[in-house]
Amino acid sequence: MSKKYFLPRTDNQKATWLTNFSNKLAGYATKYGITAPDVADMQACSTSFNYWLNYLNQYNEYLRKVIQYKNELRNGESDKISVVPAPPAVGVAPAAVNPGIFSRAGSLAQIIKSNHSYTLADGNDLGLEGDEIQEENVNNLKPLINVRLVNGGHPEIMWVKKQSDGIDIQVDRNTGQWQFLATDTVPNYIDTAPLPAPGTGQTWKYRCIYRSDDAQVGMWSDTVSITVAG
Repeated sequence: MSKKYFLPRTDNQKATWLTNFSNKLAGYATKYGITAPDVADMQACSTSFNYWLNYLNQYNEYLRKVIQYKNELRNGESDKISVVPAPPAVGVAPAAVNPGIFSRAGSLAQIIKSNHSYTLADGNDLGLEGDEIQEENVNNLKPLINVRLVNGGHPEIMWVKKQSDGIDIQVDRNTGQWQFLATDTVPNYIDTAPLPAPGTGQTWKYRCIYRSDDAQVGMWSDTVSITVAG
């Protein structure tokens, strides 16, 4: 079954879509009967969503740097010193908006698209004419992953984001049991867990599954493995 979707799936794509929609909505408000409070709400929603998404992205990157810095302090070479990670400067948060931003945006979109005066040109300008895709596509997503050794022998899980929000990673450290490792939103991911004791080696295995709208979607990847040594 196929259906047209105009709202993107990932948060970054949603932010771009909302910025365009909120910036242009006022120009179509009179034609499509959109109220001034609704226009103002979409503009405030865009400002808020972009701020908090940027906040999250920057702090995820900051957290990754802090973890790597901590691990270097614990295991690194004494004559090699990294720059201390600095927290991101995100500025003052905008005024709070009500939850359900994209539900409200979708309702306004349907009001516009159901109007007898609606045209494809208007819809394309507002971002309301999506591609026809298979509705079940998200359930068929399967990550294609690989692994290599970096940073003194730590595994790096390489993956492609596609239309997902991120990926959940599980690891088996030579125990025969899968355990949660991390949720990653920006490829790639370095496993900074302590390496085996000096002079010993282990086979570590990894598998991943995509995330979309705060839930796991699709199928688990094929398992990849690599030998790590102390």
